[in-house]
Amino acid sequence: MSNKLVAYFSTGYKTRDVAERIAKVTGATLFRIEPTVPYSKEDLDWMNPVSRSSLEMKDLNCRPSYVGECDIKDAEVIFIGFPIWWYREPSIIDTFLENHDFSNKRIIPFCTSGSVGLGETTARIRELTKADVIEGRRFHEYASEREIKGWIDFLKLE
Repeated sequence: MSNKLVAYFSTGYKTRDVAERIAKVTGATLFRIEPTVPYSKEDLDWMNPVSRSSLEMKDLNCRPSYVGECDIKDAEVIFIGFPIWWYREPSIIDTFLENHDFSNKRIIPFCTSGSVGLGETTARIRELTKADVIEGRRFHEYASEREIKGWIDFLKLE
């Protein structure tokens, strides 16, 4: 098993594609945080104040469940990827973070967004995990392997 892990949540292809490229460049293990109840198009309608995603994001204690188990014990570096919802990480990311012990781990968040960055997300992840969380990066919907490699090299993980 790799000492790196890329765990990501994506309802489409954008975050998934970036996560797959990060895993390829770093040789990391890939884990998709897949909701137990998939999100429909209506669930994701941020213009509807009573859509599932709108309601989840209004409740900071909401913890949607996900399927599968992710073994992080051998991972030293964990990339956590997600789209930005309502200026922060989706609540399912909080579920994932609270379900694991990140002692002696380094977390690097990354997000996909057309306009806003990580904002307070890094601080929120640090608070939820008490881990070494370094400032991550926002990617637009497409990030080339070259762009990702440049970012990974900049991080100096080795």
